[in-house]
Amino acid sequence: MLLVFGLPVPLEAQTITLGATTTTENSGLLGEILPQFAVATGLNVQVVVQGSGAILKLGETGDLDLLLVHDRIGEDRFMEAGWGELRRDVMASRFVIVGSAEDPARIRGLGDPVSALRQIAETGNFFISRGDESGTHAAELRLWEGAGLAPQIDQPSWYRQSGAGMGATLNIVAGLGAYALTDIATWLGFGNRAGLEIMVGGTDPRLAEPGLANPYGIILVNSVRHPHLDTDAARRFIDWLTGPEGRAAIAGFVVSGEHPFVPTGGGE
Repeated sequence: MLLVFGLPVPLEAQTITLGATTTTENSGLLGEILPQFAVATGLNVQVVVQGSGAILKLGETGDLDLLLVHDRIGEDRFMEAGWGELRRDVMASRFVIVGSAEDPARIRGLGDPVSALRQIAETGNFFISRGDESGTHAAELRLWEGAGLAPQIDQPSWYRQSGAGMGATLNIVAGLGAYALTDIATWLGFGNRAGLEIMVGGTDPRLAEPGLANPYGIILVNSVRHPHLDTDAARRFIDWLTGPEGRAAIAGFVVSGEHPFVPTGGGE
């Protein structure tokens, strides 16, 4: 998905290309903060929206100036391989496990998401995975690993992969009365809940249960490997996003009366 944010800055103004996760787009965060950046700097931001895994791959090929992703293990590998020139923390959010209000697996209120997934597996209730190499999918797989299970490999009948973004996956979850791991920002903005409720997960992203923390980072793609990139303008975006104005914009973003993101970036 390709989007351009930044108006009312003229379209002929300098443009940088940001690869961002579906969660930041679906939640409405990008539509809220990028126009503020454009007004402050005179720069347009063209956004490519995909899962974190796909965004990191586009960073390797030099198709993006900047990456806004939420897969810390994948981000660290990206930096260690020399594809990134700079990485900074941006914000924290959280994951939650949602499911039908009937809660057939009896996981409601469990403080440990690993135990919740193990219980879903033992009872054979449907679990819908994104299965798309996104940051949410990576977090889910780490939880299954912690539970000593690998349904993505074993493919039991109760485990299904949507291969789609979070919103589309939640629509399947609602239709089947299944369970799923989702980011809180997409959940708050999701209108087709059909009896779904949060089963596991707190309310404060700074106090998320182990395994449910959802940190985001911003990465400047290495301009030595890709000299065509607009490094100076991209650094201006990083400085703005992790500086006072960007932090205020993130902190002020509200979905359904809640603040799904807490700024964590504070410059170098």
